[in-house]
Amino acid sequence: PRPILDMSYSRHFLDFQGSSIPSSMKKLVVTKLSQNFREAVTLRQDSPVPLPGDGDLLVRNRFVGINASDINYSAGRYDASVKPPFDIGFEGVGDVVALGLSASADYTVGQAVAYVKAGSFAEYTVVPAKQAVPLPSAKPEFLTLMVSGATAYISLKELGELSEGKKVLVTAAAGGTGQFAVQLAKKAKCHVIGTCSSDEKGGFLKSIGCDRTINYKTENVESVLRKDYPEGVDVVYESVGGKMFDLALHSLATKGRLIVIGFIAGYQNPTGLQPVKAELLPAKLLKKSASIRGFFLNHYLSEYKMALKDLLKMYESGDLVCEVDFGDTSPEGKFTGLESVFRAVDYMYMGKNIGKIVVELPHSVNSKL
Repeated sequence: PRPILDMSYSRHFLDFQGSSIPSSMKKLVVTKLSQNFREAVTLRQDSPVPLPGDGDLLVRNRFVGINASDINYSAGRYDASVKPPFDIGFEGVGDVVALGLSASADYTVGQAVAYVKAGSFAEYTVVPAKQAVPLPSAKPEFLTLMVSGATAYISLKELGELSEGKKVLVTAAAGGTGQFAVQLAKKAKCHVIGTCSSDEKGGFLKSIGCDRTINYKTENVESVLRKDYPEGVDVVYESVGGKMFDLALHSLATKGRLIVIGFIAGYQNPTGLQPVKAELLPAKLLKKSASIRGFFLNHYLSEYKMALKDLLKMYESGDLVCEVDFGDTSPEGKFTGLESVFRAVDYMYMGKNIGKIVVELPHSVNSKL
């Protein structure tokens, strides 16, 4: 067994391959609050590599995940008290390259881990050992489960009341979290309808079990739902907002449930919202005994470990497709390196991705990894 060194108090340490960890690194920092990600965020070339404390891991990031809410974060919408500059990026997968003494009780240098913590858009991130998830290997597929998979799993379990034969509508179904809502609703023996923006996405959705796909660029979603589902749908997993929210609300069955997990259509607006016809809301809900529930993952962290364990088990046994989109088909090619995070965010807002958008961070030349 490799001896564990107490690195928590050392100003200079070596990683497990014997190549020194650099003293500086690249990272993305929010330097100005704006819903325009390119305006808000700066790539810093020579930030100091942080040191792990006693209970921490220093993770060299291999893959980082792009989330629609990255824009909300860079616009300062989650916590008005936080002022720039601050770190950005919510999730990463990488290797432990140094750790504190207490953290060494459960982790070793060289171990692959995933985590959810602000500050993943960096070459190295300090992660409290308690918040890390040990992985068999540093694969990008594991990253899809950390925020996107967990959001679909917990929201449908806690708020969806899914049961056999229920009709479930998933908006933006081919996206990072939509792909999991489709699969989990199918596992609950529901009839699943997914909206998407291309025939290619429709093909992907059918491949993961979607019963009816609606390409909203070529079909009228409202007409399709009225014709094919005259009684309405029982559950809507909604992440688009604006007109799609109104349409979903209108399509609810008696006692139907609409779960709001986001409203990406408005995130790039100054307010973060697109208008909805809310003045009719009380009457619509009353008429159908329907309900709307919001879901924000941070409020359900007590369920998180159990959800992740179940999702990892499903993926490893081949029961769950974790589609990753590295942007290979985007004009400038694959998302590689922190500088490509800007392109990756644009790509998501153009609605181009199938599955979860992931950026790969290649190791620098001096590393032996």
